[in-house]
Amino acid sequence: SVIVPVHNSECWLEECLKSVWEQDFKGTMELSVFNDASKDSSAEIIEKWKIKLEDAGVPVIIGRNDSSQPRGVGFAKNQAVIQSSGTYLCFLDSDDVMMPQRVRLQHEAAIQHPNSIIGCQVRREPLESTERYTRWINNLTEEQLLTQVVFTSHGPTVIMPTWFCSREWFFHVGKFDEGGKGIPEDLLFFYKHIQKGGEVFRVNHCLLLYRYHPQAATHSVLEGTIWNHRVRFLEDRVLNSWTSFTIWNAGKQGKKLYRSLSPANRKKVTAFCDVDEKKITKGFYTYEESEERPKPKIPVRHFRDATPPFIICVKLDLTGGAFETNLNTLNLKEGMDYYHFN
Repeated sequence: SVIVPVHNSECWLEECLKSVWEQDFKGTMELSVFNDASKDSSAEIIEKWKIKLEDAGVPVIIGRNDSSQPRGVGFAKNQAVIQSSGTYLCFLDSDDVMMPQRVRLQHEAAIQHPNSIIGCQVRREPLESTERYTRWINNLTEEQLLTQVVFTSHGPTVIMPTWFCSREWFFHVGKFDEGGKGIPEDLLFFYKHIQKGGEVFRVNHCLLLYRYHPQAATHSVLEGTIWNHRVRFLEDRVLNSWTSFTIWNAGKQGKKLYRSLSPANRKKVTAFCDVDEKKITKGFYTYEESEERPKPKIPVRHFRDATPPFIICVKLDLTGGAFETNLNTLNLKEGMDYYHFN
């Protein structure tokens, strides 16, 4: 079942549904669309493609929310899944376009990896819109799909518009959050997926044209909301089992992470580390907002003098390779000696 939530998508829907029609998959396939209170001509475009797709042997199920207000992406995706019947679910955003081999290749991978969310590589449209993000999506190693899984600000290592999984696994994890606007429903689903022992796999082919535009639902989620979810998940998955650690970055991001931690995890921070001579010379960071007396003072060290494990709050791919080179000189193992939280 190809799952497509729709809300005022007339600009892109034509190309999106045409890409379902162009799939080279030889098995049985259906399209399940849920139209969430669209006010534009989305409904007419869906009806037009229903005829074409059904002529080509692809049944189309259409659900609708006819009220004046949309219920949100999580609700629309859940409804589209509930009304569908396929053994596998292929998620497709109404502003994206699938390559003809997407369903075939991800279906093959899903059979091999039953408890996985299967992703793929993507091409961004417009090309130059989010270069670092796109590079990150496409170049993560198999290990990094799990070690960078949700701690980086990019969110899940296989991005939602590329998801493919079995229906059985989807309901085992338990549907998307239906809180509506401002809720990162894909991130929360991904956390539950990981917590239930789910795995992550990426098909190393570019199978999706992933559009970037101002109306995308992603932009309605507040950065602060995502930050708080990420910190709690980091604590739950990593920090609660560590006895001490170093935060790599004595600047804004490192201090922000320190202040966001639970009191118990804050006490485990033995030092900050950095390459900035000014910060290192100053010698420590004082946590001014603390209720404790005297206020906690955390040493700031050069990264070579710091003790792992590290939580790294340095953005990747921004320093012309200088940071990555420094990290490599320490011969550490990602997922054991350090995690990225950037």
